[in-house]
Amino acid sequence: MPSLYLIPTVLAENTAEQVLSPQIRAVVGQTKVFFVENVRTARRFISSLKTGVVIDELTFYELNKDTPETETAGQLRRLLLEQQDAGILSEAGCPGVADPGAVAVRLAHQMGWRVWPLVGPSSILLALMASGMSGQSFAFHGYLPIEKPARLQQIRQLEQDARKRDQTQIFMETPYRNNALLADLLATCHPETRLCIACHLTADDELIRTLSIREWKTQVPDLHKKPSLFLLL
Repeated sequence: MPSLYLIPTVLAENTAEQVLSPQIRAVVGQTKVFFVENVRTARRFISSLKTGVVIDELTFYELNKDTPETETAGQLRRLLLEQQDAGILSEAGCPGVADPGAVAVRLAHQMGWRVWPLVGPSSILLALMASGMSGQSFAFHGYLPIEKPARLQQIRQLEQDARKRDQTQIFMETPYRNNALLADLLATCHPETRLCIACHLTADDELIRTLSIREWKTQVPDLHKKPSLFLLL
């Protein structure tokens, strides 16, 4: 039975030594086929691990939000017949978590692959761990709506759910729209609602801080083009 390895990647550049286990290097060094969001990024990541593999001898299958499921299914079936192991690489963090790699994992289970999740950094869990908010009950919502009326409505609903269920609400935004989302949070949420901002996780300039909305209004950070997660409770 072939194995499908879920291989975490770094969240910030030049952090592999600190955040990746030796197991990841070992698996990458012996794997010849990879499902990846972006081939160029994947090749650069594998090269950075310095495992001695020849990049041009590897096979890369692109798997992003626009990849037809039938295409991925066909690739997995061929590899299964050949008894060939494969790996999944996310653009950042853990494959299958807020990541199109989940499609390949689901198909692999249906076909009888052995699925191996490897230990590595997850921005969602790191932010939750450091937030001081409920880790017993939480929900991740991905990206909020782009249109302002729908986004404001979603923010109000998340705040209501957090309060009613004592449940941490986790969400994110495209980095260049972070400041606009933060402005909407500060204008919409109750002054005593707690907001955690987790920015540039694992990087040297990492910011993780939990304050009330009232407190954030007096010290608004600049999050423009900085990968960030937001947590409400």
